[in-house]
Formats: sequence, structure tokens, C-alpha cells
Amino acid sequence: MTPIRVMIVDDHAMVRDGLQALLAQQAELEVVGLAADGIEALQMARECQPDVVLMDLGMRRMGGIEATRRLLALCPPVAVIVLTMSDDDTSLLAAMRSGARGYLLKEADGHDVIAAIHTVMGGQVLFGQGVAASVLQLLDDPPARRDPPFKNLSNRELQILELVASGATNPGIARQLNISNENRGEHAVSDPGEDRGSRPGGGCRKGPRRRSRGTELTRLKRHKV
Repeated sequence: MTPIRVMIVDDHAMVRDGLQALLAQQAELEVVGLAADGIEALQMARECQPDVVLMDLGMRRMGGIEATRRLLALCPPVAVIVLTMSDDDTSLLAAMRSGARGYLLKEADGHDVIAAIHTVMGGQVLFGQGVAASVLQLLDDPPARRDPPFKNLSNRELQILELVASGATNPGIARQLNISNENRGEHAVSDPGEDRGSRPGGGCRKGPRRRSRGTELTRLKRHKV
């Protein structure tokens, strides 16, 4: 079985090393790159071609939101999972609009991180336990209710988040919300792809690319819009 190629992007060496040690215990996962910020991640990604990127948000030279947006423009097939301490609705929406397919808080245990990787490889959108309740509440209840889960978002942003959570593609969101081609990038949601492949510490491990597959975790299945 071809392993899933994972890049870790975080400005704390202890976090990078801890995640690398965790994933190294899984035969089906291969850590192919370690980056300390978004700039390093972009420089490494073209050569390394990871399948999945674990992306921190708060980094010095380039944060995770901008790095995700640029990474997906550079390597569209990559599935990005945000792994962060930020549980506010603004960070969540910004991450999903940048094209991230998953959002986990750093309080998640190792099993959740591993399962999240498999989930996004299966083409599904994932929200960690710390934010899933708010997203599901949004899906179950209309935005006009008295106490919405994302109080700082406009009605249009709530609509976009609901569509993202449902797995809608960019064209699907544009059709439903009548977003023109010129404005579509502002609400961009990237599709996960099939093929991708980084060596820890600035180099990249060459290896075969693989097709995505799924697993169990709190997730929202993709469907055609």
C-alpha cells in the first residue's frame, strides 16, 4: 500500500517533532516534509507534493490562511487540515474559505489527527470536536434564530459556511449564491484531488502518489450540489 504523504507546517519545533513522531508510528502514513511557516511550506510543496498538509494558523512570516490559499493555487490536489489553538468563528470561516478541508484544535488527541488525515483523503470535510457542534448547529437551524452559533458572521458568510460544510464545490456555491466568476475567488472552497507526494527538514522524499480514501471520525460527507 502506498502511504499517505503528509507535510507538517507549524512554527513550534516541539509541535512539529511531536506530530512527526505520532505519524511515524502509522505504517500507512509518511511524514515527507516539515516547515516552520507558510513560506517554507510553499517552497517545499512543489517538490514534495504532499497528499495532506497539517497547517497551523498563527505563524510569523506567513500565516496558515494565506499559506493555504497559495498552496492550493500551487498544488490543487492537496488536502489541508488546519491544526490550531484558535476556536473562534472568524478563524474557522477564513480557513474554510481559503480551501482547507478540515479544522482541528490542537487539544485533539493523536487518534483524531490520524483519523482526520484519512477522512480528508476520502474527499470529506472534517470539523474537530471543538468546532463541530457549532457547525452542525448552523446546518440544523436557520441563521435567523435567536442565538446563532457564529455571531460575528453575515448572512452571506453563514450561507457559504453551510455550503462548505456540506461539501459543495466552488461552482456549486457560485450557482446557489449567484456569485460571479470575478467574485468567486473571494469565497473559494478547494476540492480535494486524487494525486499528490517532502522530506523532513527541507528535503523531500520521492515516492509514488496515491488515490484518496476515507475512514471514521466526526465528519460531513461530500455530495453533489
